[in-house]
This record gives sequence, structure tokens and C-alpha cells, in this order.
Amino acid sequence: MTARAAVIMAAGQGTRMKSKTPKVLHKVGGRTLLDRVIDAVQAAGCERVHVIVGTHSPQVPALVEKRLGKAAAVVQDPPLGTGHAVLCAKDALADFDGDVLVVNGDCPLLSAQDLEHLFTLRAHGAALAIMGFEPHDPLLYGRIIRGADGHVMRNVEPSLATDEEKQVRTCNGGMYLAGRADLFRWLSHVTNDNPKGEYFLPDIIAEATREEALVRAHIAPETAVMGADTPMQLSQAEAVFQKRRREFFLQQGVAMTAPETVFFAWDTEIAPGASVEPYVVFAPGVKVATGAVIRAFSHLEGAVVGEGALIGPYARLRPGAAIGADAHIGNFVEVKNVTVGEGAKANHLSYLGDGSVGAGANIGAGTIFCNYDGFFKYETHVGEGAFIGSNTALVAPIRVGPGAYTASGSVVTEDVAADALAIGRGRQAQKDGWAAAFRKAMGAKKAAKA
Repeated sequence: MTARAAVIMAAGQGTRMKSKTPKVLHKVGGRTLLDRVIDAVQAAGCERVHVIVGTHSPQVPALVEKRLGKAAAVVQDPPLGTGHAVLCAKDALADFDGDVLVVNGDCPLLSAQDLEHLFTLRAHGAALAIMGFEPHDPLLYGRIIRGADGHVMRNVEPSLATDEEKQVRTCNGGMYLAGRADLFRWLSHVTNDNPKGEYFLPDIIAEATREEALVRAHIAPETAVMGADTPMQLSQAEAVFQKRRREFFLQQGVAMTAPETVFFAWDTEIAPGASVEPYVVFAPGVKVATGAVIRAFSHLEGAVVGEGALIGPYARLRPGAAIGADAHIGNFVEVKNVTVGEGAKANHLSYLGDGSVGAGANIGAGTIFCNYDGFFKYETHVGEGAFIGSNTALVAPIRVGPGAYTASGSVVTEDVAADALAIGRGRQAQKDGWAAAFRKAMGAKKAAKA
């Protein structure tokens, strides 16, 4: 198979997003637009990936270097148009012999399946393959004009299109595939003789047809080339992503009574037989086993939920939460970086941070793992079958032994032995008649002031 490489254009400033965050670092499904495009080209078999970046947003090359290595980031400086952007990758690909795919870095719904059609066109003789689409509103898009046999004859920008050409529904999606030598030769001939004085990538179509090279287009769904230039477009892409994920999980056998209220991340894993109630949010890094129930208004991130576990309602699982089989994490309970053993329960109003809860242990309402002193985090470990009384503060680092109890309202600062009872509260004193005398004295004082 011909070797495959990709050039991702991510040097735009994204001013229409009106955000300090670079456009390609906004997220859909909890993953940046750029990461999603990198995922797509890698899944399509591109062994080399280079990303065109600008000098205005150092966060973008930082992501590229972390994900792909320092050599993968190619700087476009100054920005002279999309054709110039791709031409900047010529030296980086000088040692590459194969097909080069050019894609936009802000298309979060692009998939490997969409791209594979371009490689198929190349395999069947096209010198240049183009991603086309038929938008709901083609007003602002360049039209792809094709011959009777379907080959592409030219690209017409909307401002230059005749009335007849404006009736063409097939538009240019801005993604191209060609052999490396052809691509950069065509780009070297592109001029900036236009009102903007820029080198435009679509002009390679004219260069290819001038050489009588075969140019063909694949007509992809509009979602494949859907960009995210504005907050509105970003929300539209998110809506499409969520709809697809809901349909996927329902087809897989995950029960959802109101799927339109449930939100998933790009990497959410839920086994068939699990149930998700309304208004649940899955942030990245969540795995849910079969038989588990995620009750309404819960938020999960970086957490693993075991088979048959019950989460929520109104629970929050933070990164590192590992909830064992048949365990219960109830309403207004927050768990962070804690392993909760099989059958353990924390049913009400508690914070469990850093440590572990043994199998079968019971965490009473109002329990707090006091894990932070303002500088460092410390761990709390509750043994199997232990019973933590309501309103207990466990001051870490601390261990509560298997089968041990803590008395309600205790502040426990030392380890508790197995099967022991720990009491960490002041001794109660009683003054008989005090309340009646107090009310009488205060009443008289108030009357005197009146």
C-alpha cells in the first residue's frame, strides 16, 4: 500500500471564536478539535502527521509536540494563505514518498471512513482527490464544477460564480489528497494574484487540470467537513457528536430513559446492561461496567464504576475514583482518587478524597476525608467491614482497621485498630433548667428595651 502522510492546517487565529483559547484547542466531546483531527488521520493510516501552526498561539505547537513530537509542528510565519501554509511542510516531507492528505484542523466530526474515500479515488487513478459536500446553505462555499463523467474541471469561488454555477450544490470541503511530488509542484505554481494577496490552496485544482491530471471528488456528509469557527458552530458540532454517541450506546444495550439529557465524552465506555438516568454528564476517562446504575444529575470524570454499582443521584466521581462491584455512592457524595471496595456504601453527603474504602464498609452521612493541609495531600484508608459514624472527620494520614467503628460526630486523628471503637468528641455536659432561665432573662431584657 502507498505510504500515507497528513498535513493538518491549524495556523489560523480563530478570531471569530472570540476566546483566548486558540480555536483548534476548543473541545467537542471533551477532546480538542485538533486532537480529534489527529485521531482521524492516524486512524486512516497516516504514518506521518505534520501540523501547520502559527506564532500567535504557543499552546498549539505545545500540544502537537506532546502528541506527535517536536518535528511534527511546522511554523507558518508570516501567514500568507492556505496554499502557503501547506507549502511550509515541503521540507518536513522531503524524505517522504507517498500520498499526502491535507485537512483542516477544526473539523471535529471528520472520521477515518470519510478520508478513506479519498485514498480509494487515488488508488483508482485520480492524481488529485477532493473532499466535496452538499451543504444546506451553499452561499459562502466554492463550487466544484464537474464534467459529464464526474471528473472535476474547476473550483469556482462564490464571489466569481455565475448564476448557473451558483445552482451547483457540490461545494469544496477544503481537504485534498495527492502524491507528495505533485502536491508541492502544484503549490509552487500557485500565485497570490488576488485581492487578498494570499496563496490559496484550492488553486491547485487549476494547476492539476492544466497538466491534464485526473481530479475527482468524493461527496462526503456535511458533518464530515463541518468546521467550528464560532461558539455557535462549536455547539452545533457538539450536538451532532452527542446524538451519535447516544444512538451508539442505545444500540449497544445501555438503557437511558431520557437520552437527550445525557452527555458523553469521546472516550466514554459503558457496558451493555448498564442504566443511565436523566441529566448525567460523562467527562473524559469514564468506564462503567454492566449492571451499574448511574442515577440522575451525577457527574463522572476519570472514574471506573464496577459491575452492579449504584451511583447517585447527585453524585460526583472525580479522577481516580474506582467504585467496586455492588458498591453504593449516594446523593451528594464526592469521591476523588479513592478505591471503594465491593459492596461498600457511602450513601449521603460525604467527601472521600485520596485513599481507600474496604469491601463492605459503611461510610455514614457527613463523613469527610480531611486529606489536604494546604500544601500536601494525605491518604485515608478504611478497612473491610468498618463502620464510620455519621459526621465523622477522618484527619489524614490515617487508617481505620477492618471491622472498626467510629462514633458519630468524632474527629479522628489517630489510627484505629481492627474491631475497635474510636471516639473523638468532647464529653457532653448538662445544666438542668438553664434554657428556661435563659429565656426568662432574655425576655425581660427585651421587654425593658421596648
